[in-house]
Amino acid sequence: MTSAAGALAAQMPAQDGDLRFGRLGDFRLESGESIRDCRIGYRTYGRLDEAQSNAVLFPTWFSGTSQQLAENIGHGKIVDSGRYYVIAVDAIGDGVSSSPSNSTAQPRMKFPKFSIRDMVESQYRLVTEVLHLRRLHGVLGISMGGMQTFQWIVAHPDFVERAVPIVGSPKLTPYDLLLWEAELHAIDGDANFQGGNYSKRPVAAMRTVSDIHNLALTTPAYYVEQNRGKDFAGVLAAAEQATLEGMDTNDWYRQLQAMIGLDIFRQFGGDMARAASTVKAKVTVVAASRDHMVNPLPALELARLLHAVTVELGSDCGHLSPGCELPKVSEAVTKALE
Repeated sequence: MTSAAGALAAQMPAQDGDLRFGRLGDFRLESGESIRDCRIGYRTYGRLDEAQSNAVLFPTWFSGTSQQLAENIGHGKIVDSGRYYVIAVDAIGDGVSSSPSNSTAQPRMKFPKFSIRDMVESQYRLVTEVLHLRRLHGVLGISMGGMQTFQWIVAHPDFVERAVPIVGSPKLTPYDLLLWEAELHAIDGDANFQGGNYSKRPVAAMRTVSDIHNLALTTPAYYVEQNRGKDFAGVLAAAEQATLEGMDTNDWYRQLQAMIGLDIFRQFGGDMARAASTVKAKVTVVAASRDHMVNPLPALELARLLHAVTVELGSDCGHLSPGCELPKVSEAVTKALE
C-alpha cells in the first residue's frame, strides 16, 4: 500500500465488524508486572446514539475471539446491534489482543501472568481512553466472558448500568479448579512443551487437553446422543485436531491461569455480601443447571444476594446450553437490556 493509500484508509470510517486495536502502552497488571505495548482488539456493531447511552460491551469466552462473537450479534440474536452499539472485545491472551503468541517484547512464557481483573481493566481503558465513553449501558458475556462480566460490576460499579453474565462465575468452585488444573498439568507434563519454549506444538499435551475439555463441555447424555453410531476414533481425532489447530498452547495456558485465579470477592476480604453491596448494576444471571465446566452455584448464590433476575437453563447441553437454548437466552438478554 502506498503512503497516500494508507492515509486515505486511515481516514475512512470503520465498518461494522472491522477489527481494530486500542493501544494502551505499557499496561500495568495487578501483580505489578506490565504487558509492554499492550494492544486490545475489538470490533463494533451498530451505532452509538447521540447521548452515548446504548453501548454494550461483549467480551470473549475462553479461547474465543471477537470474530467468533459476531454470530451472536444482530437482529434476532443474543444482542441486537440495531438497538445497541455493541463492542466485541478480545480478552488479553486470546491471540488477537496482546498474548504470549504475538508479543515480540515478551514472547511465550516471558509474557506475564495476567488475571480476569486485568482483562477488565484493559477493557475499561479501551472504552474510556480509546472510545471515550462515559458509561456502558451493559456488559454481557458467555463463560469466561461471564466471569469478566461479574468482575466488571464490582471493579467499576458506577460505570455499568446492566450486566448479564451467562454460564459464568464470580469465583470458581473446587470442581471447576480440578478441570482447569488437569489441563495445566497435561501441558506441563509434556516434555515437548519445554516451559513454553516449544518449536512445534506439544501434540500429546493438547490431545489430552482436548479430551479433558470435551469430557466437561456437555453432559454424558448429550455426548452419547450426539455421537451414538459414529466412528468414535474419527470423532475423537477430529476434536483433538481442532484443538491442535486452534489456540496457541501458551495462550491457552495463560488464559487458564487467569480463570483459575478468578475471585471477585478477594478485594472485599472474601465477603460475598460485602461485594454484593457495592454493585449498582441491574443484573440478570443466566446459569446452566447441568453445567460440568463452570459450576453454577457461586453465580446463583451471588444472584440471590443481588436480588438479581435469574434464568436457569436445564438442557443436556451443559456448558453449551446457551447455544442449545438460544431463544431463551436472547429473550433474557433483551429484557435485561431494556
